[in-house]
Order: sequence, then structure tokens, then C-alpha cells
Amino acid sequence: MVEREEQIKRFLAEAGWGGAERRPLAADASFRRYDRLTRDGTTAVLMDAPPPMENVRAFHAVQQQLLALGLSAPRPIQLDEAAGLLLLEDFGDRTYTRALDEGADEAALYRLATDLLIALHRRWRNGAETLPPYDERRLMEEALLLTDWYMEAATGRRPSRRQRADYIEAWRAVFPLAQRVPRSLVLRDYHVDNLMVLEGRDGVAACGLLDFQDALLGPVTYDLVSLLEDARRDIPAPLVEEMLTRYLAAFPALDREAFATSYAVLGAQRSAKIIGIFTRLSRRDGKGDYLPHISRVWRLLETDLGKPPLAPVKAWFDSELPPLHRRIPDHEPPGEAAP
Repeated sequence: MVEREEQIKRFLAEAGWGGAERRPLAADASFRRYDRLTRDGTTAVLMDAPPPMENVRAFHAVQQQLLALGLSAPRPIQLDEAAGLLLLEDFGDRTYTRALDEGADEAALYRLATDLLIALHRRWRNGAETLPPYDERRLMEEALLLTDWYMEAATGRRPSRRQRADYIEAWRAVFPLAQRVPRSLVLRDYHVDNLMVLEGRDGVAACGLLDFQDALLGPVTYDLVSLLEDARRDIPAPLVEEMLTRYLAAFPALDREAFATSYAVLGAQRSAKIIGIFTRLSRRDGKGDYLPHISRVWRLLETDLGKPPLAPVKAWFDSELPPLHRRIPDHEPPGEAAP
């Protein structure tokens, strides 16, 4: 810790921010940490993303692509890729989450976020395919977080080889359906905690973007699912329908059936992944604050599993994780769990 602090001090001194006031700003479910710096009435944000757990290079690469598309990613001030340190433009404190808690117009905020995705998908050019693909291998690795972490927490026993193999087979039957829509840059954590309200900016630039270092090239449906099937808050069904209609109206040539199927498959996959991640955060990392959200994520997953294309996956869940096992204690203590 002492060595890391000295490394940060050298980095800030080289950036001209060595004498700035520094105070913790935020931390999240990753190893990243953020501080706000204040100097002569000006602020900036320090991202401390220690390697090898975090990859500041990936964040910077996606940041540059978003800025080139005219979208509001925080602009870089100073970068040290090897050290995992990045000094960024400060977007302030008004996340969508805070704005909504303060009584902001929910529909207006979601329209802006949906319009941003429309702009991203219109402006993105396949020639910029420098990102890894969001392919079956990655989707499967994420879906397996449910079997590898949640099942033991819920049932008291690890999944058998047969259960795990059947789970993989069920997902393999439906993952190709998710890819039958156009591809674009997928931000992956596109939800209200990572969207900022930026005053004084016009159009989609008024929505600031955070936490996009894990971006991939994948189906255009994924970020809409991330926005509208939110693990942390309930979104009224009419508002969800309005946003889906708004997005589809912008792309009249898009196959509606393929879109709906892709949306359902990725919604189910994402919910399975999140249930696994929230369980892992509790059991491995001692971060139990996410557990109360699991019941909401189960509701989202069950809704998507009810769509006919998800029948193979629904059959597995009905057999191996029936309703009795679709919850874990809200305050489960951390302990030994799946590797």
C-alpha cells in the first residue's frame, strides 16, 4: 500500500496535480478505486486500476473510440498504462441514480439513454473492429457464474458434472439466436449507476458514460437489456415498452422477431451472470450489499425464460433450480465456496 501510494504521488506530480486536495470518490464491485482532486477551483478524477487485476489500457482505448463518435466519455488528462493510473475529466456527482432519487423525470432520462444507444449504433462502423467479440465462449463463461457460485449457496451442494454439462448444452442451443442482429460496440454495464447527467451539453452528449473498460463487439440488443432489465431498480413495464419501441423506430429495417429473441436470450444470460456475480461478491469478497437484489434479478430471469426460444434453458432451471432454490439468505456470511 505504501509503495502504491508513492507511485500515485509521482504520477500526480508529473501531471501537474501533485499539490491538489485529494479525497475518496467511489469504489465499485471491481478492484478499481476513484479519488476526486481539487486544484485552484478545478477538479479531476483519479482512476486507480491496479494491474494485473484491472486494465486501464482497455478503458483508455474504448474512451478514445467513444469520444471519436461524439459521445461523452470523460476526457483523459494523464495516463500511465503500466502503473494502471489515469487522470480524467470530472463529470461531477449527478449519476442517473442520484437524479432519479432526487425526483428527476424518469422517462426523459431513459429516452436520453436510449437515444444514446441509437446514436452509438448508427455511428459505429464495423471497420473499427479492434474489440474482442462477444461470442459464445464469453457468453458461456459468464452464464456459468450461476452454476459455479450460486448453486452451492442456494442448495448446499456443488453442481454435479451432469448438471453443469446439461446447463452448457441448454445455453448452446440458444446462444446462436442472440447473434442474429447487427453488431456494435457493447458497453456491457449500461445502467443508471454508470450514466451521468451533464448540464450544458446538447443531445446525447448530455448523457455521460462511465465504466466501459470491458466493452466488446456484440449484439446491439445487449446494452438495451442492461439498461431496461436493471438488477438494482424496478422499471415500469410501460416505460420499458416505450424504450423498446423508440429504439426499433430508429431502425425500421431491423428484423423485429430476431431482435425480440436476441433481447430475451441476452436478458436471461445477463441475469444468470449477475446472480452468480452477486453471490461471488458475498461469498468470496465479503461484499453482501448486492444480495438483496437477487430476488429482482430472479424475476427478470424468469420473465425471459418464459419466452418460447428459451425453452431449453427454462427446462434446465425447472429441473435443477426450481423455485425453492431461487433465493439465498439476504445476509449470507462469506465463506468457502466454489473456486
